[in-house]
Amino acid sequence: MNDQPIPQLVAHRGYMQQYPENTWSALEAALQAGACWLEFDVQMCADGHFILLHDADFSRTGGDPRSAFDTDSQALRDISVHEPDRLGERFFPEAAPGLDTVLQRLAAFPNAHAMVEIKDESLHHWGLEKVMNALLKILTPFQRQCILIAHSDAALGYAQQQGDMDTGWVVRSYDQQHLERANRLGPQFLICNASRVPPGETPWRGNWQWMLYNINDPQSALQWSARGVALIETRDIKTMLQHPLLASKACQHGL
Repeated sequence: MNDQPIPQLVAHRGYMQQYPENTWSALEAALQAGACWLEFDVQMCADGHFILLHDADFSRTGGDPRSAFDTDSQALRDISVHEPDRLGERFFPEAAPGLDTVLQRLAAFPNAHAMVEIKDESLHHWGLEKVMNALLKILTPFQRQCILIAHSDAALGYAQQQGDMDTGWVVRSYDQQHLERANRLGPQFLICNASRVPPGETPWRGNWQWMLYNINDPQSALQWSARGVALIETRDIKTMLQHPLLASKACQHGL
């Protein structure tokens, strides 16, 4: 029997290798490819709604310089985030989806889970408590499927005080200071760029699961899994799931 550890794959901003990042098209394509886990970013807009967006403005994904913080739900209808510089006009028009809409659609895939990352820009612009109170109100009904992740350990600590939603801390550095902070915070997941973990080192042990990102080849994913990493985040979920070992952990979702 082959008892080689096999990781779960996480679709980074959906199937972003072939689709515009953080769109429902990318998320749906990842689910269709067999993803059990999704990851996407959220920003808080001018009217208090949350949209899926990595940057603070639409320059990179939509060729539009407007800030998310000056944009409301009405104005969003005129902005297409189809990534024209990277993908041309294949996906025009593609609106930035609202978080509430995505969560409602995700509920139709009960075996799927989502890492929902609140971005620092929103926390800094609107204030931590305002953002977190609004975000937790939206996420709590879906907390069985969602993990709240952030670079801000203060935001995650606030969420832990408000309820029992699972959290994941995205560490900026792999060093002793961040290990001590991780132990104090006690998230369910620790998340890091794979390139920051020293070669050959087993990631810190603790009461958490590891997710490493920026991994897009199957052998690297399997090697990290052998070193105790449970989740591997990739931008190319469909290609990765064509590997027979990784495919054994895919979810079909009844599609």
